[in-house]
Amino acid sequence: MTRPSGVGGAPVFKMEELRELQPIEHPQPADHQSNPQPILPKGYHRRRNVPLQPRDLRPPQHSRPSAVPLCERASCPSPALISAPRKPPKLTNALHSDYKDDGTNILLDANENAFGPSLGPDVTTAAGSGLDVDFLGLHRYPDPHQGDLKQQLCNLRNTHAHTPKTLTPDNLFVGVGSDEAIDALLRCFCVPGRDRILTCPPTYGMYGVSAQVNDVATVKVPLLPAPTFSLDVPKILDALSNEENIKLVYVCSPGNPTGSVLAKADVQQILNHPTWNGVVVLDEAYIDFAPEDASLAEWVTEFPNLVVMQTLSKAFGLAGIRLGAAFSSPPIAGLLNSLKAPYNISSPTSALASYAVSDKGLAIMRDNLAKIISQRDRILAELPKIPGVGRLRGGTESNFLLFEMLDAAGNPDNTTALAVYEKLAETKGVVVRFRGKEHGCLGCLRITVGTEIEVTRFLESLRTSLNEVRGS
Repeated sequence: MTRPSGVGGAPVFKMEELRELQPIEHPQPADHQSNPQPILPKGYHRRRNVPLQPRDLRPPQHSRPSAVPLCERASCPSPALISAPRKPPKLTNALHSDYKDDGTNILLDANENAFGPSLGPDVTTAAGSGLDVDFLGLHRYPDPHQGDLKQQLCNLRNTHAHTPKTLTPDNLFVGVGSDEAIDALLRCFCVPGRDRILTCPPTYGMYGVSAQVNDVATVKVPLLPAPTFSLDVPKILDALSNEENIKLVYVCSPGNPTGSVLAKADVQQILNHPTWNGVVVLDEAYIDFAPEDASLAEWVTEFPNLVVMQTLSKAFGLAGIRLGAAFSSPPIAGLLNSLKAPYNISSPTSALASYAVSDKGLAIMRDNLAKIISQRDRILAELPKIPGVGRLRGGTESNFLLFEMLDAAGNPDNTTALAVYEKLAETKGVVVRFRGKEHGCLGCLRITVGTEIEVTRFLESLRTSLNEVRGS
């Protein structure tokens, strides 16, 4: 059955398909025991938000997922099912132990902004008074709605490059980094033990980690081969048509670790799928490193089945405050806001974020962005001159680059890349990220763009390390 289309070919969703999440009273047996928490990866702490009601864990009775509402509020499980909880999902330890900073290391592994936060001296100096935060009012809980900050974020993304419609605070959820939105969307739309998400490797690892924590399986449709790393649209559409219970599609633009911007037309084809009843989640964590007007955030006013996630951790240099945003249609934003903790954004975090997206903060961000691009261009020019460095794999629309490391025979090689990665960290104090085990990234290291001094030390250290590893 083909669903009718709205503006721009967007599928028209009935309001009952985006039901408002309301508390449901469920009678509990006297001997009710709450389900045990799943075993989490070491160092990973799941956020505890408002309690969710029990979900139906029984196998679905339908043969196709197209008739299942986006947010299915299943009936209460039987007392027997509640008292006999499911076996926790088996999780892989995706958050492995990386090399830590001892105060002297050059950290080019986490895609942080090496030039610092988008804060001026009126904030960062001891006598600074540019930050609008009432320190004597910190005994009060913060604004649970963050309306003013949401309006600033809307102003930033209301470019009207893709639609004449305008984003409003009703289109926004703000949370603890993008990770809170990733997790909340899974809890909102997926039934544990039954539903699935679709991802396109190589991609950001937290989609899979959050899915595992929530006992949601993953269908993988790899990106097309490097250097484009484009979406394989025909295979994605086929999976959405024929695979059961896929509720969310997570894609990243610019990609991590690919650094490539996805084609707008490719994203639109997925949004316009005629029968699939799910949500496309577009992660734009690195969008400010892409060409101007590349963000599709304002497209959520055209497509009710689109969510666009962003963060202040990258271009704005505010990874330490953990502030992320999810743009969506008002019904989805309402669901996400119903799921969050009442006061998930602290007053200092809100004040710092508000400054960063003000005119002052944006000027600092754009100045730092120009410095990053300058050093990115320098790495692009210098790396190919180093013996043992192979091809650039992926794009350049980010603050990192993905390069091959070659063995003595001149072939991309994981053993060589891993040895170089370890030697850089252990003997040179330069930490990058090994990505050779990811799909299409054989022999690759991902290098975050640093300051001029950091890039100089990295280039020298890489040349030495490659010579030592390859026996040159």
